[in-house]
Amino acid sequence: MAIFLTGATGFIGSAVLRQLRGQGRDVIALVRTEEKAEEVRAAGATAVLGTLTDGELVSRLALESDGVIHLASPGDASSAATDDAFVTAVLAGLEGSDKPYVHTGGIWVFGSGADLTESTPLDPPALTAWRVPVEARVRAAVGVKTTIIAPGVVFGYGQGIPTVISDAPRGSGTAPALQLVGDGSQHWTTVFVDDLAELYILALDLADAGSYYIGASGQNPTVRELGEAAATAAGLDGRVEAASVEATRARLGGPFADALLLDQQARGSAARIDLGWEPNGPTLLEELRSGSYAH
Repeated sequence: MAIFLTGATGFIGSAVLRQLRGQGRDVIALVRTEEKAEEVRAAGATAVLGTLTDGELVSRLALESDGVIHLASPGDASSAATDDAFVTAVLAGLEGSDKPYVHTGGIWVFGSGADLTESTPLDPPALTAWRVPVEARVRAAVGVKTTIIAPGVVFGYGQGIPTVISDAPRGSGTAPALQLVGDGSQHWTTVFVDDLAELYILALDLADAGSYYIGASGQNPTVRELGEAAATAAGLDGRVEAASVEATRARLGGPFADALLLDQQARGSAARIDLGWEPNGPTLLEELRSGSYAH
C-alpha cells in the first residue's frame, strides 16, 4: 500500500514527495514521460506512466492506494475538463473506502478580501472559476475522506508565481526600475512551499471528510513591498514603477493578470487549529531580498 501522488515532479508536488519519502512512506507517482519517471525514481518513489484523464488507470491506482494527493494540473484551457475527469475516476476508485483524498484548489477563488477564511463567499476570477463546481463535487463525495487545500501564492527556491515580480521588465535610463504588477498596492497571501507540503500530509492523515483549508502563512505583503525587495536584490536600489492595469494585462495576459491584481489577505488559522500546522519557513520578502529569485 502506498500514497498515490500526482504532480510529483512539479513545484509543490516534488516538495510533498520529498516529505513523504522522508517519513518513510511508499509513494506511487503518476507521470507522463519516462524523463519524469526517472526523476520520481531518483526520489525513491514508484513511477507509473499515464495521464490524468486515463480513468481506468486512475481508478485502479486510487483503489490500490492508502490515499491520494492530487497536485497535477495542465495549467491551460484543458484544466477544467482534466480535473473533472480525474475527480470522477479517483472517487470511483475510493468510493466507500473512507480513504483520504486531498485535492488542490487555490486562494484566488475567494476574490479580493482583507481577511479571507474558509467561509468567505466565493468570487473567483475568470482564470479559476472552473474550480468551483469541481471542488463542490469533491466536498460532497460520500465514503471518501476528502479535503481541499487552497494554497496562497506559493514560493521558495526561486520558483513559482513570484518570478513574475523578479523577472519583470526594468525600465531604461539612468535609474532603471522594476515594473510592478499593477500599482503594487494589492496584497498577496503567501506560503513557503515546504510548509505547504507539510499541510498536505497533515490533511491526508488528520483532516475530516469534506474539509477545506486555506494554505496561507499569515504573511500578506503588498506587491510594492515585494517589488522593492526584488529590486534591491537586482541591484536597482529598490526602485520600482507602477504599471497600469492595461499594461499588466498586456504583459501577463488578461486572466492571469486579473488574478494577480486581486487584493488578498489570509491568516490560515483553521489549519493551525484543526491540524496543528506550524508554517515556519522564510517569508517571501526574505527570499526576494536574499537574491534567491535574482538572475
